[in-house]
Order: sequence, then structure tokens, then C-alpha cells
Amino acid sequence: MECTGGYPQDGVPPLEGVAGGGTGYGWNDDGLHGSNLFGGSVDPTKVPSRDLLHVWCMPSTANVGPQETPRSLENISLLAARNERESIQIAVRPKVSWGRPGIAGIIQVHCTDLCSASGERLVIGQAVTLRHVVPLLGVPDALVPLDLPVSQITLLPGETTAIWVSVDVPAEQSPGQYGGEFIITAMKEKAEISTQLLAKDEKHQIFRELRNCIDVVESIEHKPTENVGERLKSISTALKRVILYPTFSEISSDNDGPMDMIEDDALTTLSVHLRLSVTVWDFVLPRTPSLPAVFGICETVIEDRFGVKHGSVEWYEALDQHFKWLLQYRISPFFCRWGDSMRVFAYTCPWPADHPKAEEYYSDTRLAAYAVPYAPVISGSDAAKDALRKEVDILKTKAHWKKAYFYLWDEPLNLNNYNSVRNMSSEIRTYAPDARVLTSYYCGPSDAPLAPTPFEAFVKVPSFLRPHTQIYCTSEWVLGNREDLAKDIIAELQPDIGEEWWTYVCMGPYDPQPNWHLGMRGTQHRAVMWRVWKEGGTGFLYWGANCYEKAMIPSAEIRFRRGLPPGDGVLFYPGEVYSSLKEPVASVRLERILSSLQDIEYLKLYASIYGRDEGLVLLEKTGVYLGPERYTLEHMPIDVMRGEIFHTCRSRT
Repeated sequence: MECTGGYPQDGVPPLEGVAGGGTGYGWNDDGLHGSNLFGGSVDPTKVPSRDLLHVWCMPSTANVGPQETPRSLENISLLAARNERESIQIAVRPKVSWGRPGIAGIIQVHCTDLCSASGERLVIGQAVTLRHVVPLLGVPDALVPLDLPVSQITLLPGETTAIWVSVDVPAEQSPGQYGGEFIITAMKEKAEISTQLLAKDEKHQIFRELRNCIDVVESIEHKPTENVGERLKSISTALKRVILYPTFSEISSDNDGPMDMIEDDALTTLSVHLRLSVTVWDFVLPRTPSLPAVFGICETVIEDRFGVKHGSVEWYEALDQHFKWLLQYRISPFFCRWGDSMRVFAYTCPWPADHPKAEEYYSDTRLAAYAVPYAPVISGSDAAKDALRKEVDILKTKAHWKKAYFYLWDEPLNLNNYNSVRNMSSEIRTYAPDARVLTSYYCGPSDAPLAPTPFEAFVKVPSFLRPHTQIYCTSEWVLGNREDLAKDIIAELQPDIGEEWWTYVCMGPYDPQPNWHLGMRGTQHRAVMWRVWKEGGTGFLYWGANCYEKAMIPSAEIRFRRGLPPGDGVLFYPGEVYSSLKEPVASVRLERILSSLQDIEYLKLYASIYGRDEGLVLLEKTGVYLGPERYTLEHMPIDVMRGEIFHTCRSRT
């Protein structure tokens, strides 16, 4: 992303993030608040918005807090592969107030489709989305969807507001240069704009929309049949925009908002214009992620908050919604609940293997790995051994069986825990000798030391669990800043019999090492997966994405669990907390996880052509990631690395 981004070099605020490494939320610069330079009431329909607003762009790794300092406005240039999402932020801060008491004013944000010279489009509302960045504990994190193509945001005096812009490039999108525009305008509530000017503006707008529809229709006859569907969606979106114009307000109950459109010439004169350019290159990120990232969704949290009874129709619907929603983040979700002594009951599909929905779940090519339940999902009874055998007998005949794993115990601590894993695994392997069992751990059995020192005992766990575990999933917290210790762990494994090394983060590691705690730097969030790739891990586990405190209604305030670092175990929020939304609301941290999983695909492409060693050299040469405490604090090196991969690999793909 080519924009100023990053952090100011002078006058840097103290690092007071919730978990360290963040920008200084609560830091004030009285000089930024300004005064009302116009001396009285301000009419935004007569004053250029640039005189009322600071507008600038920031990278997706920036934590844009309310006291973020303004920067110069520059147009945005993004690079994206096909089947990739790239995001940036638009920051807005009022220079003066023009609204009612208590607010600085209201802005209107209008976004256009991104078009190429050949007439191809990245359509607003489909490929281009906008979300308002909302703070949790004072830290910008929740991404609340905005109306498209025109939305309105209330600004507070002396505070910066951020808009998260995402561009999702479809896998079938034609490569090339795409361009569009954001038009940001200070608005007057119930603006008194003459009917004559309003009518003129609407004529211009409607003419452009209809002209675009005609262009799309005319281009269909030159395109393959399989591309027609997407183009019809584009036409439908444009026509829906047309009927929302004020001209049709009397016959459309959906268009009764408090703001009026400003005349087209006035928009050009008064508004702040920000140009977005996207280079789509001819590389398609694989639909199935190269690195399985399995994330837990706590079923009991869903049951409590949404008031759904375990096994009811509403329960299945709620789980289905969460599963499908999380798939868009290149994550392989599993549902879970915990038993005694950290025994975990994990499953990807709530339906049994002989149900049609099960095949839909397991066959989804976006799913890199799936958890098979050790006991029936509904009863959860260990007595139903015949159900386990039936489940395994069905699944092992499927082509997707190679994606299956069993997650039986979370962090066994003593000999009894470890023996439980061995016993359950032995039972499974009587039905399916090639079944894979995942065991997460950070130590060997405390009451039966495997070696003289704790770390040596930790390294010896594979020899103790073999052949009852195939995926050895270890805590990054144990390694600390000693990434060289990863080589000792890998040396103990036997890949020739299918053994793998996965990793996980949870409470630790802490700042400055990579993790997903609230308040850490954006590059610190993104570095979790850089670390996985550099150390040679082949998969990743995260214990929970919705493990906030218990609540009994969907709209209840989000509270992080006591005893855990803020944000730990929570990567999305219930939409009902934010007005009438009926689907989950992503966190900024979840978007950064997606970006880092996409980074792995870039690095894998580079390594496939030039070798893994050269990929490691590139990671370090660009300054992106050198070690657990040595990675970029700025966004620019990320773009440098991605740009290098683009320039060196585009002619080879």
C-alpha cells in the first residue's frame, strides 16, 4: 500500500497499549483540537470539506485510535492476487465543529465501483466493503459494516475516526489496473438544498448508473457463459443504487434517511476526493489454504448468548452461520466444549457423517482440516462407541478423509492426562489405523519426567506419545525468543510416518513477541503467521474465537474473560451488540490474521520457484520478520516484500 501510514517520527506518544506494543490510546495533543476558525456557525454546504476535515489513509496494520495524528492525504495503491482480500483504512478527524452540541458533525462517504480500462469491475458492496472501526476498551477493534454505496458517520470533537476498506478480488477476476474513488463530504443535517440542484445532481447520477448498466450488458455477449452471473449481479447492484435516490423516496420506504444528497458540481468542489487504485495480478491464491489454521468456536457461548437449546433447529442454524462466516478468513473452524482436566470435545460438523450437510461441510474446498467428534455431538456420551465407529467408517471412505483429525485433550499435564490421550487414540486407531490425532501441549507429564530438564522433557513428548499422536501441537510461549529450539522439536518427529509439527498461541507469549492480544501492534498480530512459516510449522491451532464472558442475550455488552489478556480467545463479536446486525462482526485482529495467512501463500509461491531458503532470505532482507522479537514495526516492509514477490514471480506463474 503506497501511503504515508505507519507512525509519526516526532512527538511519538508513550506506548500505553492494553497488552503493550500499541499506540498510546488516551494520549492528547491539544494543538490538534483546533478552534472554530470560522468564528460562528459553519454551513458545510458552502465551505469546502477539506477546511472542515483532516482526511488521510493508513495501512491495515495501524491501530488508528481516537488521538491518531493527521497526515497528508495521498491516493492509495494496492496490490492483490485473485482470491485475495486487501484492506486499508481511511482516517477522518474534524478540524472544527459544524454539528449540534456534543458532536463535531456528520460526514457522508460515497464509494464508487473500481473499474478497469476494459470495463471490468470490482463492485461496491460485493468486492468492495466499508466498515466503521469501533473501539473495545479504548482500542480500535470491532469492524461494523457501513451502508453502501453511501454511508454516514458521526464525528466527535477532537477525535479521529477510522473506516476499514476491504477489496475482495474474486478468483475469476481479470488481471489489470482497477480504479475508483472515495468522496468524503461534511454534511448539514436536513440540509436545505434546492430542488432544482438536487434534481440536476440526480440526473447526473442516474445517467451514469444506467450508462454503466448498458456497458455491462453490452460486454456480456463477448464473455464466456460462466461469467454472466457475476455481471448480472453487478447490474442488479447498480439498479438497486438507482432506486435509492431521493427522487424515488415517495415510492420507496427504504429511502427515508435524515440526510440529503449534495448537488454533483458541489460534490466536486466541496468534497474530499481519495483515489483508490488496485493492481490485480495473475496469481490465484489457492482456495484450500496451504497451511491449516484450525480455530475453535465455543458452542456453549452461542447457546447462552443466543438462547438456543442444544440440538434444536435454532442451534443448528446458529452453528451453521458461524461456521460459514469464519470460512471466509481462510480458517478451518471447529466447535468445542471443555470437560474435566482440559479434555476437549471438538467437532467441525454438528451433523453425523451420514447426513447430507456433513458432506457439504467436509467437502468444502475452503476447509483445510476438520475435526471428527470422538463421541456423538448431541449426546456427548462416551458410551456410544458404536456411533464413533459408524462415523469413522463413513468418513474414511471419503476423499476428504485426509483432512480429518481428532482433537482429544488440550494441554495434558500429568501421566493420567497423557494416558487418557493414549487410550482414546488406541480405540480410534482400531477403527482407522491411518487416523490423525492432534495433541496440544506445553510440557511433558509433571509426575513422570521424561528428561532431566523441563525443556528436554518437552522435546521428548513425541517419543512418549508415539504412535498415539500424529500432530504434535506445541505452544510458542515455550519457545520464547529462542526460535532455534524449533529445530530440536522438529528433529524428534518422524515425517515419514505422517508426523507433523503445529503450533499455537493463547495467553502467551506476551509483548514484544507475536500474539493476538488487544492493544498489540498490527504487525505484531500479523507476525504470528510469519513466525509459523519461518520456523517450519505445518499447521496452527487457536483455542477459541468467541470465548468472551457469559451473557444471556445477544445484545449484551462484550466482556473479556477475567484472568486472560484482553482479546485473548475473542476474534469476533455478536452483531447484535452493534444495532440490528444479524451476523458476527469481525475484529481488526481477525482481518490481520487473514492477511498473514495470505502472506504465507505469497511466500510459498516464492519458495516454490526459488526454494525455501531464498524465501527465508526475502523475509529477512525486506525486514519483515527476523525473529520473535525482531520484526517490522512499520507497514512499508510488508509492501516491499509483497511487491518483490509480484515482480519476480508474475512471469513465472
